[in-house]
Amino acid sequence: MDGSKQESRDAAPLTPAVFHIALALAGEARHGYAIMQDVERQTGGAVRLGPGTLYGTLKRMLLDGLIEEAGERERRRYYRLTPAGRQAAKAEAQRLARLVREARLKKLLRADA
Repeated sequence: MDGSKQESRDAAPLTPAVFHIALALAGEARHGYAIMQDVERQTGGAVRLGPGTLYGTLKRMLLDGLIEEAGERERRRYYRLTPAGRQAAKAEAQRLARLVREARLKKLLRADA
């Protein structure tokens, strides 16, 4: 087995808030409010990160090296994924894809869903 597959299997699952924030930052650096809006868009409004959850999670992600500050514009602090954050998000997406494949095998989801 190659190292990348082993790493993705050994990686601890990300919390939903961390994964949603990582997805929001996967394309570009964003400020807090833009992250909240993107998470709401990603989930069709099913998930709304409040300021306490958002900024507490951002603080933990900074400490864990998953994100870094990307500067400040118009009094807004921007964040971006680090290479470690991108790898953690990729591993989580792969983990979730495996679960979806299993759900399809068990007829919980249609193959075209």
